[in-house]
Amino acid sequence: MKRPGRARRNRWWLALAGLALLALAAFFFMWRPALPAQAAPARFDSALVARGAKLSKLGMCAACHTVDPSKPFAGGLAVKTPFGAVYSTNITPHAGTGIGNWSFDAFERAMRQGVARDGRLLYPAFPYNHYTRMAPEDMRALYAYFMTRPALAAPARENRMRFPFGFRPLVAFWNLLYLDESPWQFDARQPAEWNRGAYVANVLAHCGACHTPRTLLGGPDLQRRFDGGEAGGWYAPALNSKSPSPLPWTREHLEQYLRTGIAPEHAAAAGPMQDVVRNLGQADPADVAALATYLHSYLRQAPARATPAQQAGPLPAPGDQDPDLARMRLGYETYAMACASCHEPGRGPGSGAALQLRKAVALYDPDPRSLVRIIREGIAPPEGEPGRWMPGFATLLGDAQVTALAAYLRRYGAGAEPWADLDEAAKKAREQ
Repeated sequence: MKRPGRARRNRWWLALAGLALLALAAFFFMWRPALPAQAAPARFDSALVARGAKLSKLGMCAACHTVDPSKPFAGGLAVKTPFGAVYSTNITPHAGTGIGNWSFDAFERAMRQGVARDGRLLYPAFPYNHYTRMAPEDMRALYAYFMTRPALAAPARENRMRFPFGFRPLVAFWNLLYLDESPWQFDARQPAEWNRGAYVANVLAHCGACHTPRTLLGGPDLQRRFDGGEAGGWYAPALNSKSPSPLPWTREHLEQYLRTGIAPEHAAAAGPMQDVVRNLGQADPADVAALATYLHSYLRQAPARATPAQQAGPLPAPGDQDPDLARMRLGYETYAMACASCHEPGRGPGSGAALQLRKAVALYDPDPRSLVRIIREGIAPPEGEPGRWMPGFATLLGDAQVTALAAYLRRYGAGAEPWADLDEAAKKAREQ
């Protein structure tokens, strides 16, 4: 009969052997050679650079790689993930701290495989799993654009990942599950504009990175493409038949929204979507029109919740029979004090008034995060730029008022079931 101590030691040896095999497998899958340092060409064709500039807007490159507007593309922005914070890197042509000594081959490998010039695996907070299917001519245009930006010294910041996700070889297994390097395929059954929009949405603009749910391992759940997801602590609504929008989208209104962040009968862009529309507004208009055509082919499948007439008029006071009367009364009082004067008149061209809240998509989201954050943080255009503005109420309203207001708007504005996680959402919004 084996002694208990020996059996325990055997189990430890087996566990260590398993870990060693796992480490060897990880090394086999993750190892990539460093590519030699190589200066970019001294000159690029101006048309190629201009094309790369437009493509960079579609890719929202500046949104993630710029934390200081005076230092575009110098990196340093914290991208928060469930596994920790990943800091964006310097993608200016600075030889010491940027990509100035990256050849085109090194740049393309990073974009298609998520591998830095020195062979390190990049975290998939950088959406290389979308860029991997980019057309070769687009890849060269982007390289030409970035290599002609001002070279800025900005050392990389250290990522802050939770254990064990700071162990980069794990990314190799993520790539095995989620990285599809096959070329983008156009659908011969669809017209050219739809196909262009599909390529823009799924490759360049990587819409699914926010609007598709993720698995427990952080990969896109492609069985639920565009079913709604998350972006920087905000809920990113579904872009298909599950869209929570209270009123249907027309293709024209969707195109207008993508370029400006505002469209008739729809809420203004807020949170991370503001950066998206800011970039799309500077992209090629034909590409934005194609993107609208493609996304609308999915959004038009969503059922209409109500007509514009049913979405009009002031919100009522809670009835005496309301089962949560105290909270609803506090929510109504907060609405009357902070919201009604702007939102009840209704928004018109140049009116300066706000959208009537029955039409605001955040009330219909299956998740309360966006509404809570809009209440707390407001909506503001980029500094120095015109745009619709809403003040934030974080310093004026306590948690009880914020949650009561959100609960009231959900019930009396959207006519929907209460959010189960409203209090937790308010707590997380306060901690952002």
